[in-house]
Amino acid sequence: MRATIQILAVAAVCVISLLSVAAANAQSQVSPQPEQATPSVKISDQKLDAVAKAMQRMNTVKQAYQKKIDAASPEDKQRLMSEGNDALQKALSDQGLSVDEYNKIITVARNDPTVRAKLLQRLGEPDQE
Repeated sequence: MRATIQILAVAAVCVISLLSVAAANAQSQVSPQPEQATPSVKISDQKLDAVAKAMQRMNTVKQAYQKKIDAASPEDKQRLMSEGNDALQKALSDQGLSVDEYNKIITVARNDPTVRAKLLQRLGEPDQE
């Protein structure tokens, strides 16, 4: 249970980090840096679509449950946290993603500008290039 909460918390932080990186990139129009030595990981458009949809759903779930948890009695907070984690996992599984696969794709997007741009495009963010 704790591991699931931690994994989903990491996923939520990745969403926020990815969007923060996008905002920072939009503000600083720096010339692109040369390709890094690490090989580029191929992620299918289908998987990027799934991650984008999952991110949007996870954000909605997080906001809804945060409001419920904030307003809940101390006795109900743990139950709501558990329900929220279940809903976050369902947001991933509904898109055919495991928590591990989602986290790996988010990690690639954080480190690979091309993948990040494709994901941000699917999220409706302006192109960062």
